[in-house]
Amino acid sequence: MKEDQTLFKQLEKLLTEQRNPASREIDLADSRKIVSIINSEDKKVAESVELRLDEIASAIDTIVSGLKVGGRLLYFGAGTSGRLGVLDASECPPTFGTDPQTVQGFIAGGKEAMFVAQEGAEDSEEEGESELDRLNVNSNDIIVGLAASGRTPYVHGVIKKAKKIGSPTIFVTTVSSDQVDLEVDHMIDIPVGPEVIMGSTRMKSATAQKMVLNMLTTGAMIRLGKVYQNVMVDLQLTNKKLEERAKRIVMMLAGLEYKEATVYLDKADYHVKTALLMALGNMDKPQAEKELLKHDGFIRRALIDLK
Repeated sequence: MKEDQTLFKQLEKLLTEQRNPASREIDLADSRKIVSIINSEDKKVAESVELRLDEIASAIDTIVSGLKVGGRLLYFGAGTSGRLGVLDASECPPTFGTDPQTVQGFIAGGKEAMFVAQEGAEDSEEEGESELDRLNVNSNDIIVGLAASGRTPYVHGVIKKAKKIGSPTIFVTTVSSDQVDLEVDHMIDIPVGPEVIMGSTRMKSATAQKMVLNMLTTGAMIRLGKVYQNVMVDLQLTNKKLEERAKRIVMMLAGLEYKEATVYLDKADYHVKTALLMALGNMDKPQAEKELLKHDGFIRRALIDLK
């Protein structure tokens, strides 16, 4: 009973567990009014994220440093937070051509929890600690804890274990940092305030976390040379749609016709960056691969060096 009272008092203080004055009459509203209230609250999320851009940028630098030496970017969360981590990780291979092991997401309760809530799975710090043991986490891996409330025991266990290992740690939460009793290298607190529906952190809290995760991985991948200008050029061509997108990318960036772009991609074994550098730098595949390696995969740097 004492433990339950402690948790009750913790939740009582959280911003995400407060009632939102703007939505107190929402149960009487028609559909148009409901979506207007939700939209008005969602507008505040981007403003809250903007206040933490410096810390997000610093976290990106840490991620880049770790990935360059073979580390992994690993997300851990429970419920909606965990699902967002899995989602972001799963999008990296097709978007940026990363190895599936490089960015991974884990949710309390395992894969089943992605689709059906596993009650109680988030309540154990020990479960979080054992997760890192199972993954053989080392000091090169970057550990990201996701917890809207800032207090999820599973996530706390992960972060505490990571600190012992010496892994860089990032914590993303939607309550203010003074409500989080945890030592981390990068505290990204986005206090979005009370939800439209009290305690429903699948709403503003989830939106804020998704925005931050988009920045973390996209920023890191740009810094690793996986984007040319503002186009993703390291995508994996795993289906016909992506193959056609690759042709469009080569056509657009190299000023080629459809058939010409197809020829370059064929010669480059459908590696988009190689095909682009071959076309833009007027070189063959071995030379393009050599230049990409020399310039850490950055097409623009390779082209500048050729001038």
